[in-house]
Amino acid sequence: MLFIGICGASGSGKSTLAEELAKMVNKSILIINQDAYYYDHPDMSFEDRCRLNYDEPAIFDHDLLLEDVCALLEGHRVLRKRYDYANHRRAPQQEEYLEPHDVIIVEGIHAFYDARLRQMMDLKLYMHVESDICLLRRIQRDINERGRAIDNISSQYLTTVKPMFDQFIRNYEQYADVIVAGGGKNARITEILAGYINNDLHLYRGAHRRRFSC
Repeated sequence: MLFIGICGASGSGKSTLAEELAKMVNKSILIINQDAYYYDHPDMSFEDRCRLNYDEPAIFDHDLLLEDVCALLEGHRVLRKRYDYANHRRAPQQEEYLEPHDVIIVEGIHAFYDARLRQMMDLKLYMHVESDICLLRRIQRDINERGRAIDNISSQYLTTVKPMFDQFIRNYEQYADVIVAGGGKNARITEILAGYINNDLHLYRGAHRRRFSC
């Protein structure tokens, strides 16, 4: 079993790269979106939840994500977590499970924040994309997939997205094994990474996990 992390700015193509790798790698792949591990705030009003900073590291339940990844790496299934972007709440948990796969990918803006999780990763990929491209992609995604208004998107970008990128996310590049330029649709780098996973990474895998066991 291989554990891969994909980190980068909002709109940099993390999900796209993970999905492209899943198409090209001849192993079963489980993709975990870090957004599913936002803390839930059921006692807050919707207005107060809207004012939270969803781009800071502390907004995520890193302990729960680590717990689930450890369980999967040890061969156990875990309950699937989902997030309701429209209501800023963790979606009600259903009897749906994530099963262990040959490859586990965790992707998110703070995928490299937790040193415990980061040290367990066999391969760390950082998405390096110009900020204006990331913003355009974020606008398209938030309007088309999350029902957000342009005023809300622009306000959030200026107050939390850009400041948190400057303070935290851009610095995660130092932890990367591979820096992916151009986003998840970079066919050449996707082909190279898929070949590496298919042919070479398993040779490196065993000793690494023994050093950083759960």
